[in-house]
Amino acid sequence: MKAAHQPVQRPRDAKLLVIDQAGRLQHAARSRLADFLRRGDLVVANDAATMPASLQGLHLRTGSVIEVRLAGRPSLRVDDVHEFSVIVFGAGDHRTRTEDRSAPPALRAGDALALGPLRAAVQHTLGHPRLIALRFQGHADAIWAGIARHGKPIQYAHMIEPLALWDMWTGVAALPVAFEPPSAGFVLDWNLLHTLRARGVGFATLTHAAGISSTGDAALDARLPFDEPYRLPSSTVRAVEQARRSGGRIVAIGTTVTRALEHAAAASGGLPHAGDGVADQRIGAQTPLRVVDAILSGTHEAGSSHHELLRAFTTDTMLAQADIELASHGYRSHEFGDSVLIERMAQCRDRPVPDRTVISTGIRVGLPA
Repeated sequence: MKAAHQPVQRPRDAKLLVIDQAGRLQHAARSRLADFLRRGDLVVANDAATMPASLQGLHLRTGSVIEVRLAGRPSLRVDDVHEFSVIVFGAGDHRTRTEDRSAPPALRAGDALALGPLRAAVQHTLGHPRLIALRFQGHADAIWAGIARHGKPIQYAHMIEPLALWDMWTGVAALPVAFEPPSAGFVLDWNLLHTLRARGVGFATLTHAAGISSTGDAALDARLPFDEPYRLPSSTVRAVEQARRSGGRIVAIGTTVTRALEHAAAASGGLPHAGDGVADQRIGAQTPLRVVDAILSGTHEAGSSHHELLRAFTTDTMLAQADIELASHGYRSHEFGDSVLIERMAQCRDRPVPDRTVISTGIRVGLPA
């Protein structure tokens, strides 16, 4: 696959690879997405807007230039904006590949950071010298204002031009809580939503703080996805219940929606309950899915946390075949790339549901302690 390097959310030539529950593959224009949905289905999207989560600044003890990338926070509450888990780089910007970025100076508890108009202090490291708990100083309103004025979207070297914040917002973006865009939702526009409604396909949203996709460090990448807070509205829960009663499928727009719905269902031992939660589980090949029947996702490289989640929907053999199809047909990867629609295969539906309520990673690295 080749990387999409222009920030066009809905290019006219966007492709869609469809894998149905029988393992049949079909190539289509992504504009035909609604053709693969049925009356009674429910499409669920993440309405999180993307924060300008990259902050340039100084490590005051050494005078070194650093970049801080916000990576986690305890909750979605607007006033809960003092404590973050962050990834820290040395001098540089997105033009350098993330894995080639310089390391920051040695970070110690109590170190002060100047990040534009913001001041913050290192609380402690989180099991890695570049992953730290950070606390901002000042009133919540001032912190939000400082992030808005000084921050930039997190960006990677495959994207040539600097990204504007609005490049990273989906068509349903609302509360600014995502650290990187829930990019599967770039497919959404008013024309698609109108078509879904006309065809009897439901639409609902939740809010999930989509996290970072790459840290540039193999040890840290192995710990992705970090813990991510979410908010599940009661209206969405009711829509899920209605779709279930009518025999419709629950179609998640992206991995974040899948994580939120499955975490909320596991926590309740059945259908998801409304409210706030923190998705701290890892979804993979052995995960029984309680809620989501199909997922629309971007194209992801094998070994990434996003690709690992797709193993809950289909077999490794099927994913390997899909990877060959994606490469041979010139699909584009990364956030502005093409898409796959995967329906959960029958053998994946038969996995036993464990007695415990939450399948956790066991490592809460995404939130400050």
